[in-house]
Amino acid sequence: MSDLSALETAIQAAVAAAADEAALEAVRVGALGKKGSVSELLKTLGAMSPEERKEKGPLINGLRDRVTGLIAERRAALKDAALDARLKAETVDVTLPVPESTLGRGRVHPISQVIDELTTIFGDMGFAVAEGPDIETDFYNFTALNFPVGHPAREMHDTFFFNPDANGERKVLRTHTSPVQIRTMTTQKPPIRVIIPGRTYRCDSDQTHTPMFHQVEGLVIDKGSHLGHLKWILEEFCKAFFEVENVKMRFRPSFFPFTEPSAEVDIQCSRKGGEIRFGEGEDWLEILGCGMVHPNVIRNCGLDPDEYQGFAWGMGIDRIAMLKYGMPDLRAFFDADVRWLSHYGFRPLDMPSLTAGLSA
Repeated sequence: MSDLSALETAIQAAVAAAADEAALEAVRVGALGKKGSVSELLKTLGAMSPEERKEKGPLINGLRDRVTGLIAERRAALKDAALDARLKAETVDVTLPVPESTLGRGRVHPISQVIDELTTIFGDMGFAVAEGPDIETDFYNFTALNFPVGHPAREMHDTFFFNPDANGERKVLRTHTSPVQIRTMTTQKPPIRVIIPGRTYRCDSDQTHTPMFHQVEGLVIDKGSHLGHLKWILEEFCKAFFEVENVKMRFRPSFFPFTEPSAEVDIQCSRKGGEIRFGEGEDWLEILGCGMVHPNVIRNCGLDPDEYQGFAWGMGIDRIAMLKYGMPDLRAFFDADVRWLSHYGFRPLDMPSLTAGLSA
């Protein structure tokens, strides 16, 4: 009895001294494992006489049961202590606002969004997207587009010229996206239906002008296109882009070297309360220029103007973005101010769709 009592006392002390579950497991193996102290006592029962087994069996088995219960109780206490420590270490202040995810903080620039909207609208009408270089030759930027020598648009106050090369040719930063019309007509056979979004450059800077800005042009070349088709395309575009059911447009005669006849297009709007609303009101706002492609331009591209004709239009992407989304100053588009972008930018997953809405 004294030996069992001493063994039990020693095991109780070891269990109480176990600081973690690993130490407690070592105590359990030392007492109840295959070669543990209590297990060795249980092995002796087989060699005892029936009288001894009847006397010592309950004592040894009772020790085993008490040690098992003691270890289980200590293990539960250690688990509770470990959980309490983890909870204290991982405390979360539930009164703080939930941090916004990186995806939620990112914003798409309004120019990129409007280009996607334009591509969606005109893509639904069957137009492809054409692109060209920002640095152009005089031929593509002026001559092929029917700009005569000495035209004011060739002068330094409008155009960024490069220094002359070895051949004396001066390249330019393109002043419009129209050179891509020439590149398209010289590399593709009609029928042609493309839109041309891109960066353009002119020497100008104020609230509604910047030295670098964005334009989009449209071009249709085939054998039967006419001004009626042009009018329908522009009306459908304005209804889709400004998300109104009806628009009223007026075409005013104008002049562009690369179109004949040429027109500037106004759209009906309301300016009440300092807010521009389209599809209502009695005011008018100019939004784009257009016309039938000049026969000289078609001829310069190697096509026969007696067989092919077409129309083109162009507008400022930055300007229509300002009109649609109420942005007062064009220069802020290029300031790289994160606060401005957070206010006017679009969430990355707000992809323009004619069914779900362009600016949902």
